[in-house]
Amino acid sequence: MPLVVAVIQVGGTYLAGKRQPEHADFDALALVLVAAGPAALTLRRRYPATVLSFVLATTLTYFLLDYPRGPIFFALIIAVFTAVMAGRRAAAIGSIVAGYVGFLWGGYLVGTSGPPSGEASLGLGAWLLVLITVAEVGRARRERAHEYARTRAEEAKRRASEERLRIAQELHDVLAHNISLINVQAGVALHLMGQQPGQARTALSAIKQASNDALGELRSVLDILRQGDEASPLTPATGLSHLDDLVRKANASGIEVSARIEGDSRPLPAGTDLAAFRIVQEALTNVTRHAGPARATVLISYGEDLIVQVEDDGRGGPAGATTAGSGNGIAGMRERAVALGGNLEAGPKPDGGFRVVARLPLPAQTAEWS
Repeated sequence: MPLVVAVIQVGGTYLAGKRQPEHADFDALALVLVAAGPAALTLRRRYPATVLSFVLATTLTYFLLDYPRGPIFFALIIAVFTAVMAGRRAAAIGSIVAGYVGFLWGGYLVGTSGPPSGEASLGLGAWLLVLITVAEVGRARRERAHEYARTRAEEAKRRASEERLRIAQELHDVLAHNISLINVQAGVALHLMGQQPGQARTALSAIKQASNDALGELRSVLDILRQGDEASPLTPATGLSHLDDLVRKANASGIEVSARIEGDSRPLPAGTDLAAFRIVQEALTNVTRHAGPARATVLISYGEDLIVQVEDDGRGGPAGATTAGSGNGIAGMRERAVALGGNLEAGPKPDGGFRVVARLPLPAQTAEWS
């Protein structure tokens, strides 16, 4: 940029000066003054206000010495634009005011020209107004572009964070349930290994099945990390259609679990279906971990909202759990419900045991799916 400006400003002014005998000759000092501005532009990004003042001073000096007219304002225009774009608006406006006064009245004050005419005053004022307006428009557009880019970057970062949390939630729900079953059955097998090897074999079989299920579900969760060109998972998405398998595995862990459906069962949105299943899964995981020998009941109620309830008659839920919820499991269940516009309550029952109740809103159109 400075080299192009120098070629245009120096070369153009030198050639134009050959046809202006009424002005002073284009000598060495004229060359230095007209070339100084483009040279200073090399530092315009680091020192925009200083460069603007310097270019104004050299250009005005050249003008007042009555050297030939030409494209002598090219570097000054670039310097004004740079100062405005850099946010040095006060310096730019001050330089424009100083230039307006200097270029209009400077020649008259030093005796190289007469007083400025009204047309010249209006013309220069209009030209400078256009210059500052265009510079301000450019600055505003660049700031909007920067703000848009920043907003997009923050949005991408937020989505990435939400995706990481969602993956972490899925992994927690998948692994915690099956590992809890494995842990319980391993304890049973160790206890019965010497005295009742037949029952120990049953517990080991349950461990094998639970570990196999955990690997299968883990693979399905990790499928969401695949790139778009890879094949989609062939297994169906997890949902309430797998509720019987979940109850069966929970029964195999040593707790007595029963499930019932109220209302007219119907297809659910994928997100609601998955959330309902994971809430049941996590609630049964907590029963396995904390309730001890217990009976648990799962209720799925279809109505205007989907109600998911899991309660047991054991010794209570996680230590310190209240209606507000504590621990990653209850917090994760609540996050799933709230993300769908619903809510979840979890806490001890008055007569003993623990209850989890989630309300998941159903879109109006789902009421017609039957």
